[in-house]
Amino acid sequence: MEYIVEKIGMSRTVGVPSVAVTLLKVKETQVVQKVDEDQALVAYSQGKTTNKAIAGNQKKHNLSKEFNRFATISAPGAEVGPIDCAALAEGANLKASFKTKGRGFTGVIKRWNFAGGPQTHGSRFHRAPGSIGNAEFPGRVFPGRKMPGQYGVEQVTVKCSVVSFDAENKIIAVKGSVPGANGALGRVKVIS
Repeated sequence: MEYIVEKIGMSRTVGVPSVAVTLLKVKETQVVQKVDEDQALVAYSQGKTTNKAIAGNQKKHNLSKEFNRFATISAPGAEVGPIDCAALAEGANLKASFKTKGRGFTGVIKRWNFAGGPQTHGSRFHRAPGSIGNAEFPGRVFPGRKMPGQYGVEQVTVKCSVVSFDAENKIIAVKGSVPGANGALGRVKVIS
């Protein structure tokens, strides 16, 4: 079963030993249509965005104005209506998928952990990538060379386990860190 979640931030458990946890809030989600036996179309609330396409889907599925986002998730055996969060019990293993923080156009030292050159004694090689190819043969740069460029904003999936689940507020505390900024939307999938 898959759930749409929002990252709240990080915290620690009280006790010995103390464990670093990431807090994830499960979005209020409704199954509006079964796509097939394993997937379902769901609606959830995010901001105040509305347009004719969203209004048409709300009317088609008899949804209130707050449900203004739609997504297809893995939901085997789910019925039309609110999603059941019983699978998120303490000790469950999850796969969390989020987009990482964007870091813009980045040099090779930050992006690929290059060492860089000496900063003193007349050196003119500091944070540049250095030589990238050969001379006459092969006379080109091979694909996959580690170069400066766009870094971040990529989908990353990590495995984690549930430390605790507050069913009333729908907040999951998962062990360890989860990629993405606070407030970012992602998905968690219960694995066996």
